[in-house]
Amino acid sequence: MAYKALIFDLGKTLVHFDFQRGYRALEGLCPHPAAEIPRRLAGTGLVERFETGLVEPHDFVTQMASVLELRVDYQRFCQIWGSIFADTLVPDSMLAALHARYRMVLLSNTNAIHFEFIRARYATLLRHFDACVLSYEVKSMKPHAGIYHAAIEKAGCPAAECFYTDDIAEYVAGARALGIDAVQFQNAAQLERDLLARGIRWEG
Repeated sequence: MAYKALIFDLGKTLVHFDFQRGYRALEGLCPHPAAEIPRRLAGTGLVERFETGLVEPHDFVTQMASVLELRVDYQRFCQIWGSIFADTLVPDSMLAALHARYRMVLLSNTNAIHFEFIRARYATLLRHFDACVLSYEVKSMKPHAGIYHAAIEKAGCPAAECFYTDDIAEYVAGARALGIDAVQFQNAAQLERDLLARGIRWEG
């Protein structure tokens, strides 16, 4: 198989994140403990609607403030909501070398606030990607087929010539169902082994 495009998930594949960091920061701005915040949000569907582009950023913050009884302005909320991101998980040198040989596509369930933060903080990482397929822009979230079709279109080649990695098994399965060769991401060393096993090389 000759691969032409490599598709990468973002969160917990390229960049680590921890929602608990955001919840702990919000804890002091509302009457609810950090552990209660995700439970209060779960029944609203608000985060899912935001990540499929059905809610605009300012409206999202207004609705979040109502659900959680938050006392926070828009800019401060965006800072807190972006604080969940931390270290990168794949060496920059590896991404740069892969980009020299293959078309690179980023595929992420994300939202406008988070991705604005990603653009600012991880610009070096993003420069290795030829295209970004973002759930809030394409109005579809993994594991639904629509977002994978968008990624295949951006890859510019048939699904069978694409390789994809994601930390969530369900999302890997969604890609495979459309003919994309996909593996679950665990760490950079495992990814290197899976790439080399497919003849996908980035050195020499």
